[in-house]
Amino acid sequence: MPAPRSTRPPVVVFATVRNEERDLRAAVGAVLAQDYPGPMVFALAVGPSDDATEAIAAELAAQDPRVVVVVNPTGLTPQGLNIATRAGIEAQPASTYLIRTDGHAELPVDYVRTAVDTLERTGADNVGGMMVPLGNGPMQEAVAYAMSHPVGLGGGRFHTGGTEGEAETVYLGAFRRAVFERLGGYDEHWSRAQDWELNLRLRTSGAVVWFTPRMRVEYRPRASFRALAAQFYKTGQWRREVVRRYPQTASPRYLAPPVAVVAIALSVVGAVLGVALGAPVLALLLVVPAVYLLAVVATAISAARDLRPAAVLRLPAVLSVMHMAWGSGFLRGR
Repeated sequence: MPAPRSTRPPVVVFATVRNEERDLRAAVGAVLAQDYPGPMVFALAVGPSDDATEAIAAELAAQDPRVVVVVNPTGLTPQGLNIATRAGIEAQPASTYLIRTDGHAELPVDYVRTAVDTLERTGADNVGGMMVPLGNGPMQEAVAYAMSHPVGLGGGRFHTGGTEGEAETVYLGAFRRAVFERLGGYDEHWSRAQDWELNLRLRTSGAVVWFTPRMRVEYRPRASFRALAAQFYKTGQWRREVVRRYPQTASPRYLAPPVAVVAIALSVVGAVLGVALGAPVLALLLVVPAVYLLAVVATAISAARDLRPAAVLRLPAVLSVMHMAWGSGFLRGR
């Protein structure tokens, strides 16, 4: 007797990758291991890589017909995401939902099923959950803690958690195909912040973006101060571009790091000039960086019950690098 046909709608899971040799097998394996009972394809756009990413992707596609690999000649994220969604829709023309993942993310086994259930239960047009950073070693542990703490990345629910409901943006995203196509997919101007910009267009068009803490994706953060600073500097630059194009989105959360950078820089310069010009009273301006350092140290002390001592010792420097790099990038702009 033939098995009953699934009544769950077809879905396309999509991602774009470049130089993901270390994590690609695990990321693809997590998608293929999903417990979703409906038809599913995984469309993977591969950019020019300096490692074995392209060979690994081709091997995985040869092993499982659900994996569709296409070339992303630009290597840029929004272009790759759009290429992947088009390839996935071509492979699965009846697809109802488009679900994004990442080359170094390992989706939990129920992720796709939870995404579809949430879309259908809420009527939302894009649903997503939390980016859950996990560290391997003291440095990554400190970065992971900072990225999920309000002092580190503000109060966004997809970083810190919270109750289910409408949101400005979510991590990755699971979209109704019809709405995604109506809006034209990702804006290819945005090499960074393309998720946030797409969610802004969704909300402006009257669509609903929905956060649920049930969708949790593990993420491995940067493991060195240099890599962390480069990441947050670029992020700050693109946030400045967001505020330039959409000034109504400026908020204390986004303006706090550049304000902190300016305040600390001016106070240090003023104190140095005071000493040089014989006006030592200006040294009182050093209270600004002193208060800032006390705040990050206090955050580290409060983290002592959750982190190993080696990670706690790194946390003040991690927070400072995140804030100063992000704020400097914002001030510099693109």
